[in-house]
Amino acid sequence: MWEIERENPASATWSHEHYESLFRTSAAEPPPRYLVLVAEDPTDSENEQVNAPASPIVGYLAAQCVDSDWELHYVVVAKKSRKSGIATLLLNELIHQARAKNGNAIFLEVRQSNQAARALYRKFGFVETGVRKGYYPTPPEDAILYRLTFH
Repeated sequence: MWEIERENPASATWSHEHYESLFRTSAAEPPPRYLVLVAEDPTDSENEQVNAPASPIVGYLAAQCVDSDWELHYVVVAKKSRKSGIATLLLNELIHQARAKNGNAIFLEVRQSNQAARALYRKFGFVETGVRKGYYPTPPEDAILYRLTFH
């Protein structure tokens, strides 16, 4: 997942430790309510050998639920798999999961220059709700805030 993000100059550049924390649980504290969706290369899924390596990841989405609101942290698709509908499938599943869990809304922020992502969010009915000036440090850029409300 981390390697795919590095292919994408518009990503938020989360640390390797951040990705590991998505899958780490602790008995001492309740786990955060994360949803991580992973898309694998379907051409490798036909290999059913027991010791075969997992299919290569070609995209993923991570979101967190706080009360009944969801925050979309990121949707990332490998360079070789872009424009193949993977981001649409992942976002559809997030919306399905959020609605199934009686969510009120999904929030996100995206780089102002990431026109492809912004078009995708608008296609799903997300509405621009504001701007966070200088939100992204490297390279410096504003974040555009979006919200999709269910009720």
